[in-house]
Amino acid sequence: MDSGRRRAVLIAGPTASGKSALALARAQVGGGVIINTDAMQVYDTLRVVTARPSAEDEALAEHRLYGFVPAATRFSTGRYLDAVRDVLATLPEDMPLIFVGGTGLYFDALLNGFADVPEVPEAVALAVQQEIAALDGAQRLALLMREDPETAARLKVADPQRLTRALAVKRATGNTLSSYQNSQHAGLLAGFACEMLVLDPDRDLLRRRIAQRFEAMFSSGAVEEVEALMAQHLDPQLPAMKAIGVREIGEWLAGRMSRAEAISLSVIATQQYAKRQRTWFRNRMGDWPRLH
Repeated sequence: MDSGRRRAVLIAGPTASGKSALALARAQVGGGVIINTDAMQVYDTLRVVTARPSAEDEALAEHRLYGFVPAATRFSTGRYLDAVRDVLATLPEDMPLIFVGGTGLYFDALLNGFADVPEVPEAVALAVQQEIAALDGAQRLALLMREDPETAARLKVADPQRLTRALAVKRATGNTLSSYQNSQHAGLLAGFACEMLVLDPDRDLLRRRIAQRFEAMFSSGAVEEVEALMAQHLDPQLPAMKAIGVREIGEWLAGRMSRAEAISLSVIATQQYAKRQRTWFRNRMGDWPRLH
């Protein structure tokens, strides 16, 4: 690496692939600070459910941006970049940085930039969700085509989440989402000497790890975390409420499914999520070296 530039290691990979362990090993051998790059691990309350590093691991190396966002918050990629920018400003320039996580969009934004889209009021997003709930895919795309034709043209399918965001931005700001995306800023790590790596374990091995990890989670604090989250009576549409395991454990606590069913459904959902992560990494980070 070029010693004249700030150094950053970027470790991506699907859930349960061993990213956090590798990051910790790198930090212990070469020094440096570990910076969370996972959209779910930013939230408080859910350390076990989101597989955040343990308190013991955090004592072995400096960790930043884990569990610092209240679960009642809708945390955006833009706010994540602001948080990283603040962290970088507090660290010596010769401090190695180790970014680790499973959120491809965060990595993409760090390297390539991200559109600085204003925050959208919750009420506006909720109104859009209610408006499109009764529409089929073609009707949703037609609605978006009228209000933001460029974003509509980019969507191959009428994904409700992306469509809601585009419509909410237009109605809250008067400007289209595409107009913000077309004027995005450079990535925060532009000019850094970056080492990039994707963990890509064998599919069957990953499936076994996922099953074993969630069984262990259920017995080591995940249930208590979900109880604490439910006690806050939050909007079920908030990201933290959609963390895998929250709904399933909640259903078990309510007596609507068995413990075995809650674990099985959580494992299946996690495996499906890992598949989506691998697809993202393959399509958007195909030139990153792989570690099998």
